[in-house]
Amino acid sequence: MTYHEIKKPGAIATDSFSLIRQELSTAGYQFTSPNADIIERIIHSTADFDFAETTEISPNAVDAGTKALNMGCPIVCDVNMIRAGISEPRVTNLGGALHCFVAEPTIRQRAEAAGSTRSAMGIRWAAEQGLLEGSLVVVGNAPTALFEAIRLVDEGIRPALIIGVPVGFINTIESKEALTTVTAVPWITTLGRKGGTPVAVAIVNALLRLAVDAPVTEVD
Repeated sequence: MTYHEIKKPGAIATDSFSLIRQELSTAGYQFTSPNADIIERIIHSTADFDFAETTEISPNAVDAGTKALNMGCPIVCDVNMIRAGISEPRVTNLGGALHCFVAEPTIRQRAEAAGSTRSAMGIRWAAEQGLLEGSLVVVGNAPTALFEAIRLVDEGIRPALIIGVPVGFINTIESKEALTTVTAVPWITTLGRKGGTPVAVAIVNALLRLAVDAPVTEVD
């Protein structure tokens, strides 16, 4: 068996992003920063170039996200997998905090009583605790949580940015399409069925790096 040369982590990341940019260019895609940084990071995390076509970023969404992070905004996640993947040291260094309420007993009880999902109820609970105003809302799994975030915007709550990239088959496409109609709050989404925890985490970690002018091509 022949083994390839093992490279240092930094070199692997550098070569990976170089290859991503080369393939995007060959395919005719031309993105400019800061949106390019988000899209490249998504592709790096998923090895899926479909995201070059499906990623949608509303005007000034990246700037809104980085400004909020620099102000120490809360980051509210629909599931704990996303919370675990986000660089907590970078969040705390900026004065922020990560939140996810999906596993809380109170949320389970309220969701059952309301006939709702725990993910959606967790987002509403965060709003009731005053955590959604000026926050980053990060939905990578549950379309119901994204619909709830949109509903709360309709009620007058203003997160700094909604990252809506749920994955799946039921109401996934519809929830993302609904997000693209939102004009009161900036948003980032990936149209279609694809998305998930790796995409959501990639977007937030890219924003965290952009917030402090760190190279997005580095991997924590």
